[in-house]
Amino acid sequence: SGWARAVSPSGAMDYFGGGFRIWVNTENYDFWSTPGLAFGDVRIETDVYTIGGPLENRLGLLCRYRGAGDYYFFVISSDGYYGIGKMSGGVRSLLGQAMMAYTPAIAQGLAANHLRADCVGETLTLYVNGQPVGMAQDADFSDGDVGLLAGTFGQPTTDAVFDNFVVLKP
Repeated sequence: SGWARAVSPSGAMDYFGGGFRIWVNTENYDFWSTPGLAFGDVRIETDVYTIGGPLENRLGLLCRYRGAGDYYFFVISSDGYYGIGKMSGGVRSLLGQAMMAYTPAIAQGLAANHLRADCVGETLTLYVNGQPVGMAQDADFSDGDVGLLAGTFGQPTTDAVFDNFVVLKP
C-alpha cells in the first residue's frame, strides 16, 4: 500500500497482523514511514497499540513531511505524556512546551490509543482518544507528506502497531 518498509540492526518497519508495525531497537532513535503523498491542510488519525518495550517511548503521527529533516510531529508515550513539535533542518524541538506534558487521556501501558492530528494553517492540534490535549502554532511548513512514527528515549525496544490510518480534508 505504499508504506516504506525497512529492516536494520536499529529496528524494523513492516506490515503485521493487518496493521503496520514499527520496532525500534536503538536508544534515542526514531523510525518513521510515509506513503509518499502530498497534502496541505489535513486531519490524520490512527489507532496505535503498544505491544512491547519500555513505557517511556514515542508513538505518533507526522504531517507536512518534506524529508528526514523537516516535518511536524505529534507524539504520545505509553507512560502518559504527549508533545507537538517539529524537525527543522534536522533539529528536533517541541512547540509551545519545554518538555512532553502529562495527560490522563492517554491509556497507559501495553494499551491502544486513538490519535488524531490536525494540521490546519498555522495551527497544529493533537487529540488522544477523542480529547484535545495540545495545540501549537507554527508557519514554517505549509504542505508535505503524512506518516507514522515510533521512537525510543534511553531504552531500546519500542514496539508498536498502527492500524486504521486515515487522512481527511479538515
